Amino acid sequence: MSAAPQNTPSESLTTPVQFLKGVGPKRADLLSRLHLKTARDVLFFFPRDYQDMSELRAIDRLEENQPLSVCGVVEEIDLRNTGPGKSVLGVLIRQGTHFLRAVWFNQTYIRDKLSRGARVLLSGTARQTGLRWEMTHPRVELLGQDEEPPPGRILPVYALTDGISQSLMRRIVRGVVESWSARVEEVFPESFLARHNLWPIHAALPQIHGPADRDSLRAAQRRFVYQELLVMQLALALRRSRLLRQRPAPPLRVDAKIDSRIRRLFPFELTEDQQQAISEIAQDMAREHPMNRLLQGDVGSGKTVVAEYAMLLAVAQGHQAVLMAPTEVLARQHVRTLSRDLHESRVRIGLLTGSLPNSLRRATLDAIAAGEFDLVVGTHAVLHEEVEFARLGLVVIDEQHKFGVRQRATLRGGLDPHYLVMTATPIPRTVSMSLFGDLDVSTLRQAPPGRQRVYTYLGDQNRRERWWEFFAKKLREGRQGFVITPLVEESALLPLASVEQAFEDLTNGVLDAFRLDLVHGQLTAEEKDAAMQDFRSGATQVLVATSVVEVGVDVPNATLMTIEGGERFGLAQLHQLRGRISRGSYPGYLCVFARVGTEEAQQRLDAFAKTTDGFELAELDFQLRGPGDLFGARQHGMPPLRVADLQRDTEWLQEARTDAQALVAHDPDLADPQFARLRRMVLARYSKALDLGDVG
Repeated sequence: MSAAPQNTPSESLTTPVQFLKGVGPKRADLLSRLHLKTARDVLFFFPRDYQDMSELRAIDRLEENQPLSVCGVVEEIDLRNTGPGKSVLGVLIRQGTHFLRAVWFNQTYIRDKLSRGARVLLSGTARQTGLRWEMTHPRVELLGQDEEPPPGRILPVYALTDGISQSLMRRIVRGVVESWSARVEEVFPESFLARHNLWPIHAALPQIHGPADRDSLRAAQRRFVYQELLVMQLALALRRSRLLRQRPAPPLRVDAKIDSRIRRLFPFELTEDQQQAISEIAQDMAREHPMNRLLQGDVGSGKTVVAEYAMLLAVAQGHQAVLMAPTEVLARQHVRTLSRDLHESRVRIGLLTGSLPNSLRRATLDAIAAGEFDLVVGTHAVLHEEVEFARLGLVVIDEQHKFGVRQRATLRGGLDPHYLVMTATPIPRTVSMSLFGDLDVSTLRQAPPGRQRVYTYLGDQNRRERWWEFFAKKLREGRQGFVITPLVEESALLPLASVEQAFEDLTNGVLDAFRLDLVHGQLTAEEKDAAMQDFRSGATQVLVATSVVEVGVDVPNATLMTIEGGERFGLAQLHQLRGRISRGSYPGYLCVFARVGTEEAQQRLDAFAKTTDGFELAELDFQLRGPGDLFGARQHGMPPLRVADLQRDTEWLQEARTDAQALVAHDPDLADPQFARLRRMVLARYSKALDLGDVG
């Protein structure tokens, strides 16, 4: 092996992994798959879990319902199929003359890891079934033939790649910790560590990789989880502070005359939540720095009306407003809604999407630049550098989580506009403090008077015929309905009905007496718009669709929905789809058909059938699937969290948020020399994602 290059203590952390003890060029290539390229990468490659060897037991000394570990040899392997997509894997483990059976449901990949005669370490909860002990879904680790797990220790469990075993990874990391952990710079002043009960990094690093006991592990985890959350919250606080101090915006004030003129356009009583949100938005828009407010609300809570008020306030003060939507279907729906609500006003509305013919696009761009449109509704097309506004005062972004963070900053020039971002997916509190932590939040929970109930059912094959009879009966009474499928085309990997197949089967089957149409994301904008217009007018009675109709489709006469492959949708998406029906004077009826293969999918569907409270469902979806799936964290542009867990670390998140806001309130640019290293860490991690630049 080549000799490691000679470096200074700080430079040595950038030593390539191939020069680390026990690595070399071949293993370095394997480690690169885990993004481990330097000593620093390995040092901060924290365990994904731990095994407590203080509870290593002999099989004849097991206790029921106690977390423990067992070491033994694989005696038998039995894999059986129990139904479509279902299986049970049973593995008999021998320890001397005693046996334990390990069982995994629907996890066939574990079979590939095991072979007869292999030594394994199982960790889990045991129970006695007859004369034999059994573990369901234990954690399993392969051991070398002569390898004995160390009793009494807490072992780190790392993510692995082919060619790197758990024992090898532990040896590599242990060597790096011993040689390099003392060279890592501390980012916190000693007084800060003491005040916040944090271990110094030189004490925390060895303990997070090889904890002496549970208390030491907890203290080490707190150090790194708090640090990661504080860095994120500081970035959000710095962004917010900078917007407030450095970005001038036009003050758009409301008076009694303007308020009266706007409210006259709404022929209905606003809810208390809508009144409160409008008050908060009006206060923000009256200031000389940009409003950055999130308007979240449950399905049907009236967010569009609140956004209309804000846009009309901008127009009343001589400015333009733009409403951005993630899809052309939704953008065109907004144009129809605004045109209907404002038909008695002199407000001029324009549409800008990527599918406009070149001549119409050019004319629209010229009209926007000349100030001939007061309200502009568009898709991502409004972010194009060609688009110039005469006097842009307000940007409204609908379905915020489908746009990136940095896209909020694109529509600028001269004075900054005010920003109102909306989501119909209620946001769990911890997600609101992280992905949307730089925004003020207004919440709509109340439904406007007259909103009809939606009756939700979980169907099965035995009830399918009865459901379609009911569906057809309601169609004959004059109602309309949706049929939702999760896929556009047939897939060998996912044996679910495609939208084309569903359309063909229904047209030639149970709904052959009715007028059906088809809409999905692969159609052109003109084809989608024509299908939606026919459905809206009643020319079509049933719309067979993918989740492209998840938001923005408003057809008051549509009261029926069938969802096929319900297990393929998240709770938030199911709830949004349900929001497409009973938007008029009739109650709605929805039936979900699903192939439930996991406990998580069953929990999701049961909850969906039991409650129509979007906030309750959002919290459950967050618990089941985490923030990444729920809000597209990667698409949102924020770097993923490495150590912290928004579900587990809520208390530390709140603490970090409070501390970050206090630090930035006292030192708006984080310029105090004692926080220089912390400031560098914030900028290195979040400058690009949050458009921080070099703050200050």
